[in-house]
Amino acid sequence: MPEPPSSPAELRVWAPDADTVTLLLDETGADEPRRIDMQRDVISPGWWVPTAAPEFDADSPVRYRYSVDGGDPVPDPRAPRLPDGVHGSAALYRIDESVWHDDDWSGIDIRGAVLYELHIGTFTADGTFDAAIDRLDHLVDLGVDVVEVMPINAFNGTYGWGYDGVAWFAVHEPYGGPDGFARFVDACHRRGLGVVLDVVYNHLGPSGNYLPRFGPYLTEGTTSWGSSVNLSEPESDEVRALILDNALRWFAEFHVDGLRLDAVHALVDHRAVHLLEELAIATDALAAELGRPLSLIAESDLNDPRLIVPRDLGGYGLTAQWDDDIHHAIHTAVSGERQGYYADFGSLDALAKVVRGGFFHDGTYSSFRRRGHGRPIPTDVVSASSLLAYTCNHDQVGNRAIGDRPTAYLDGGQLAVKAALVLLSPFTPMLFMGEEWAAATPFAFFTSHPEPELADAVRTGRRSEFADHGWDSADVPDPQSPATFERSRLDWSEPDRPEHHRMLAFYRQLIALRRTEPDLRRGDFGSISTAFDDDAGWFAMFRGDWAVVCVLSADETVVPVGLRPEVSWAEPTLESDRVRSPGHNVVIGRLSRR
Repeated sequence: MPEPPSSPAELRVWAPDADTVTLLLDETGADEPRRIDMQRDVISPGWWVPTAAPEFDADSPVRYRYSVDGGDPVPDPRAPRLPDGVHGSAALYRIDESVWHDDDWSGIDIRGAVLYELHIGTFTADGTFDAAIDRLDHLVDLGVDVVEVMPINAFNGTYGWGYDGVAWFAVHEPYGGPDGFARFVDACHRRGLGVVLDVVYNHLGPSGNYLPRFGPYLTEGTTSWGSSVNLSEPESDEVRALILDNALRWFAEFHVDGLRLDAVHALVDHRAVHLLEELAIATDALAAELGRPLSLIAESDLNDPRLIVPRDLGGYGLTAQWDDDIHHAIHTAVSGERQGYYADFGSLDALAKVVRGGFFHDGTYSSFRRRGHGRPIPTDVVSASSLLAYTCNHDQVGNRAIGDRPTAYLDGGQLAVKAALVLLSPFTPMLFMGEEWAAATPFAFFTSHPEPELADAVRTGRRSEFADHGWDSADVPDPQSPATFERSRLDWSEPDRPEHHRMLAFYRQLIALRRTEPDLRRGDFGSISTAFDDDAGWFAMFRGDWAVVCVLSADETVVPVGLRPEVSWAEPTLESDRVRSPGHNVVIGRLSRR
C-alpha cells in the first residue's frame, strides 16, 4: 500500500489514455496556478509523474489539481484531503502521529461484539467528530463494543447520508476532516471501543466524480445508483488497486478495526478471484503485520453464504455480513407489516427458521423478487456470529417514506421483544443510534445537493418512488429541506425522560446479560433452539438453560406452556424474572427441572 505523497515531487496519477497531463500548484498570493508538465512513468505503465521535482515553500500548504489533455483542472482521484470541497484543489496530507494514544489497543474481533451504528452529522447537535467524542461515554455505559460509522468520505454538499461520495480517500470536511476522524478513532480506542467504517465501492455520487477524466474507472453497465465500477474489464487492474489501497489505508493510517462494505451485490466482477476475496486476503495479511484483528463486513442482498464461508472451503472469507432476513422476520412478527419485501415474512415459523439457520430465503421463492432466492448457510462451518442482526438500521428506518422509527408505531413492549430477540441471539447484534432509549426523532433521507437540477431530481424521484408504493407524496419529506435534516438529529434530552430511560435501562440489562452469561455469549448455531405457538401468540428462544419468552399477542394473559418438549423436563418453568421489560412482553430467565 503506497503512502500518501508528502511533497509535490511525490505526486503521481494514473491516466492510461491521456496524451498530456499537467500538474497545477496553487501558490499563496499567486493569481494563477503554477503549471508543471508531467511525463509517463517508465516503470509503471499508465502512470504520470512530474518531469522535474518542483520547488515549493515547505511552510506553505500545498494545493494542487490536474489537467488531462488540456481539460479543466480537477482534483486528484487519490486526494488525501479536499479542504475546499469535492470540486476544489486537493491538499497534501499526512496524519500527525502525535494524535495517537492507542498504543495499548490490541484490536477487537467484531464477531459476538455489540455494534452501534451512527451517522456523524445527526448523532449530535454539532454534527462533528469532536462532538461525537463527547457522547462516547454513553456508549461505554450502555455496553457497546464497536462503533460503526456511516460513510465519511467526501461528497458534495454540507450534509447527507454519505453514500454519494466521490473522493474515497478524503474525509468530509464539515465533520472535521481527517484530523477530526483520527481524533475520534483514538478517543474510541482509549475507551475500549472498536471502530468500523462504512465504505462504498460499488458506485460514485452524481456530483464531483472526476474519475472518468483520468481513465476507465467506470463501465457501460449500470447499477441502481449509476455506472458500475470497472472491476474486471480492460484496464481494471488499477481500479481494483485504488479500492484495495483505500481500504487498507483506513486500517493502517486511521487505525480503524473494520470496514462495512456497502451493497457488495452491486460489485460487478467476473474475474476468477473476486474483488472481495482479494480484499479479504490483503486485509488478513495486514492484520498479521499490524498484530491486531481487522474485520470486513458485507452488506449483501444475495443471501449467498460464500461471502462468509472460509476461503479454504471455497468462500471469500469475509468476517461477517448484515442479515436483513433476521430483521424482516423479527419486524414482521412484531409489527404485523407485510408490504413490499416483508410479504414472505410474518409467521413465527419463519422467525424460528431464521433464528435457527440465519436465512429465510435459502433457495425458496421470493414473492418480492418473483423468483427463487438464496442458498442455505452451512451452519456446521459458519458461525451465527458471522451474521449481524438488528431491530433497525439506517436503511430500515431512513428508507421508509417518512423516516419513522419503530417507536412511531410500536409500543414499549413490542420494542422490548425486538431488542431481546436481537441482543440475546447467537448473532452479532447491532443497534442504530438512539434505539436504546426508543428515540422519537425520525431518521429521514436527506441531501444537500447545491446543483438545482440534481436537487430537484432527487426530490421528485423520492416522492415518485413512494407514491408508487401507496404513500401520499405530500407526506414524503423534502430530502433537500434543511428541516428534514434537522429533524433527524438525536435529541439527547430524551434519555432523561421516564419513558425513554426505562427502555435504556432494559437495553443495558440485556447487554449486561449477554456479556456475563456464557450461554448467551455463544455464537454458534448449535446454541439455539425455539418453540412457539402462532395461535396463542408467543415465541420462545432458548440459549442453553436460558429462555427468552416473548408474548406477541395483545392478550396479556397468554401463558406459554410446554416450552421445550424435546427436553426431558416434566414442566419447564422460569426460575426468575431476571429482566423486566417495558410492557412486560418479555420474560428472561433460566429454565429449571421440577
